[in-house]
Amino acid sequence: MDSSTNGVKPGRATLATIAEAAGVSIATVSKVVNGRQDVSPGTRAMVEDLLRQHYYTGRGGSRQPCVEVVFAGPLAAYSNEVMEGVLQAAAEPGVAIMLSKGRIGSTPTAWALGVAKAGRSAVISVSNEMAEEDATALARAGVPLVVIDPLTPAGADVISVGSTNYFGGISAAEHLLSLGHTRLAYLGGGADAGCNQARWQGFRSTLEAAGHPVTPDRVRHGTFRYAWGVAGGEQLLALESPPTAVFAGSDEIALGLIEACRRRGVRVPEDLSVVGFDDTQLAEICSPPLTVVRQPLREMGSVALRTALRLAAGAAVDSHHVELATSLVVRASSAPPSSSARVP
Repeated sequence: MDSSTNGVKPGRATLATIAEAAGVSIATVSKVVNGRQDVSPGTRAMVEDLLRQHYYTGRGGSRQPCVEVVFAGPLAAYSNEVMEGVLQAAAEPGVAIMLSKGRIGSTPTAWALGVAKAGRSAVISVSNEMAEEDATALARAGVPLVVIDPLTPAGADVISVGSTNYFGGISAAEHLLSLGHTRLAYLGGGADAGCNQARWQGFRSTLEAAGHPVTPDRVRHGTFRYAWGVAGGEQLLALESPPTAVFAGSDEIALGLIEACRRRGVRVPEDLSVVGFDDTQLAEICSPPLTVVRQPLREMGSVALRTALRLAAGAAVDSHHVELATSLVVRASSAPPSSSARVP
């Protein structure tokens, strides 16, 4: 027998033939194929080598675990950072990643069954309004779900990964107060979005405790997109008593606000200090570089992928919701208010 075949006969390899060549049970080969962790490193390496040598594809044409990552809206700086974290975590165990827009024009049941029939090991939903019926349908189809930064609750049993949004709001407020600002504003995302509410409430409560509450006319909720930053920024800058500092609920909003300032001849940070939230690449390349509350987006993606794989392997998780720490990153878009600051 040709030694290059390691005992596997010509033709399509099967679990049985790989097991025979490796001198292990079929169950052990199956565990390796399905990404299970309860196999010794040496045995795993040997079986994986045989699987590669003999182009084992399995019944569905691929032996790789595949996780579907769902984005409801257009990809942006935020989602790109999260996706980078997912891909980094997927590279080491050799997990395939499938991008999709999720359930479009189908019922929750039909969508969930389609995901299961396609052989997806799990689904990761990124900043979507994942309806409870969608989560329920996936659970019934046997497909684990992990939600990153959910805009709305997806049910008590759904596993989610986020950041300390409330503490991030506190950090932004404390930073601007330390610079001497007392006329502050909040320009955020959707009023009903959980992450937006947490950021706003942390910011609001800190300012109220310091004796500088945000007046209702200086609070604006819209979307997390650049266009809203421009439009909402125009509204704030047009106030009779405009703010000297604004906490924006995302980097995109902050960049839109800075553009609104440019159009009106308002200088950042001389006339208006701006603090964003996320710390995407946009924060470093904008002018001036943006002070932000850093959300560990890549880490969130990595944690979500590892959690999804654990669920797919039938393992338990320690918590239904994981919050990763935010931190303040001070750059050039925030400064003490100028005595001559004015907003046209």
